[in-house]
Amino acid sequence: MRTPPRVLTVAGSDSGGGAGIQADLKTMLALGTHGMSVLTAVTAQNSRGVQGAWELPVEAVRAQFRSVVEDIGVQAVKTGMLSSGALVETVAELLHGAGAPVVVDPVGVSKHGDPLLAPEALDAVRERLLPLATVATPNLDEVAQLTGVRVREEAELREAAAAVLAHGPRWALIKGGHLPGDAVDLLTDGTTEHWLRAPRHDNRHTHGTGCTLAAAIAAGLARGLPVPEAVAAAKEYVTGAIAAGFALGEGVGPVAHGWRLTGAGPEGGDGVPEGGRDAG
Repeated sequence: MRTPPRVLTVAGSDSGGGAGIQADLKTMLALGTHGMSVLTAVTAQNSRGVQGAWELPVEAVRAQFRSVVEDIGVQAVKTGMLSSGALVETVAELLHGAGAPVVVDPVGVSKHGDPLLAPEALDAVRERLLPLATVATPNLDEVAQLTGVRVREEAELREAAAAVLAHGPRWALIKGGHLPGDAVDLLTDGTTEHWLRAPRHDNRHTHGTGCTLAAAIAAGLARGLPVPEAVAAAKEYVTGAIAAGFALGEGVGPVAHGWRLTGAGPEGGDGVPEGGRDAG
């Protein structure tokens, strides 16, 4: 059998299974790629929030990365929760030699508002990690955290993108999901703009959305898609996963990573969310 494209996620563990490493690996499988992992932190986490987080030693992160890359190889890498400046510096150093496109999800806080990145690590993200990104995927809170730009309406997404691109990624995907109206994101390299729109589904179970989107983009890049096509396909996949998100525990449940496999998505489970084919 043909070996599927190989995607590596460098991120933290979500014990509840909705975000982090767990969400990434589910997404990669659902999109026809082979997911591999470098664990950076362990969290005690459920539908109500994060009750604890424990960072792994730099040596453990470095050993995991080299073990995978030197034997199996990778065709795309996605980074998520890195938590400290030391981990950001280490991962940036490792990515220099990976020879694969990199999707940077600059995770700052959890869905519940729990901090997942030390304030002193922000400079390392700006100066060491973002310049290595093929695509950076901050949400509006992360844009504000990294650049100081606060977006209140759709027209301000351009300013946010410019501020993120100033730190060196090839493409910036500014996620406007916190704005009212349709879920609109802006993908740009500073020259070309792609506006991606999807209907806003009335479903509060959206845990893991950011991780899932970044992992889906990495899967598309590993399959050889150009950045705009990989992002548009990822947006379509995530829109369906949000529509099919389900209750789990007493708080916010996860998006449904396997919605295409179970037929749980919008439009009767045909694999295409409403408006999805026009995204981008």
